[in-house]
Formats: sequence, C-alpha cells, structure tokens
Amino acid sequence: MLATLLAVSAPGADRELGALLKGVETRYNSAKTLQVLFKEDSTALGQPHRSESGTLTLSGPGLMRWDYDKPKGKVWVSDGKQHYMWLPDENRVELEKIKESDDLRGPIAFLLGKLHFEKEFRNLQSHPEGNGNVLVTADPKSDTLPFSHVEFLVGPDDSILELKVTGTDKSLLAYHFDQEKRDVPVDPKIFHFKIPEGAEVVRLEQ
Repeated sequence: MLATLLAVSAPGADRELGALLKGVETRYNSAKTLQVLFKEDSTALGQPHRSESGTLTLSGPGLMRWDYDKPKGKVWVSDGKQHYMWLPDENRVELEKIKESDDLRGPIAFLLGKLHFEKEFRNLQSHPEGNGNVLVTADPKSDTLPFSHVEFLVGPDDSILELKVTGTDKSLLAYHFDQEKRDVPVDPKIFHFKIPEGAEVVRLEQ
C-alpha cells in the first residue's frame, strides 16, 4: 500500500528503498493471521474529532474484525463480501456491500496477503524519523478510491507502527498500532456477523 523509503536497519546503516519495501511486504504477506491493538483518530469537515480504540484481527484478504473497547461493544466486520457495523448503544447494524476499497479503511486490507507498494501506489517517498523508524508517504495509483494520500510509519523490524489516510474530501483517519501478533490462532467464525435479534438494520447505498 504505500511508500518509497530509506529505512535504518542498524545504527548508521541506511537501507535501500527496494529492500525496505520488500521487508514490509514479506512481513505481512507471509502472515496467515494478524492481531494488533489500535487507536483510531478521525477528523472530518464539519464533524467533531473522534478517538476510538480496540483490537483489530485480520485473516487473509478481505477478512477483518474490529472489536472496540472505546466505545465499548462497537464492532466492525468484513466477511469478504459485506461490511457490518454494530452500534449497540443505538441497537443498529449498518450493512454495506464491499466494492474496491469502499471506505478509508481500504489500506488496512493491504496488511495481510496482498501488500504491493509499487503496484498500488505512486509518488513514493521516505523520510527518516529517528530511532530506526521511517515515514513512508504515497498516493494511490487509482483515481476511483476514496483516499488521496497515505502515510506509514515503519519500524526497524519492518512493522507498521502508524497509518494515516487522507480522504478525497480532506478527512483524516489515523491509526496507531501496538502489540502486533502474527499467525495467532483465529476462529473463522468471528468474521461471520450475526445480526442481533430486534436490531435495526440499515443498508447503506452504494
């Protein structure tokens, strides 16, 4: 998903951009599952800043589950065909069919199974950030996506520590990741969302 960069793999040693990108791709494309704690901050025009957090679980392309601690009980699930958003405080489930990266979470999907910087992005640039970290910035090659710019903060072990996505409407979605775990046992059933009895179901327009 993103980036052109020089990363530091050891004190005083610069890595070539291609080697860094390859390292990040290998780390995530070779994983069968991925689980990480996240903090999500979003800013949109005309709306108040929102900060949420929880646990993100991925298992192969298209399968994602976001379990929120803040707000407690909120769940967002992608089963590869459809997105489900469960808002318990409102007793509502929002459904939306999946199309090509149809929201700003799109770049997250690249983190498991199909991360390919050169194929997906242009204007790749790198900016050393200290402590062995490198900020990678890029723009999507496709003009049909809902985001116009992406930034990754890559750690010295090729892990993605932060992700910022700028929408075409100038909105900003920023993630901070912590305690990443790869190839952890994941029950496939968690990606099959069952609509709670009595919940309002809202089908979002495409």
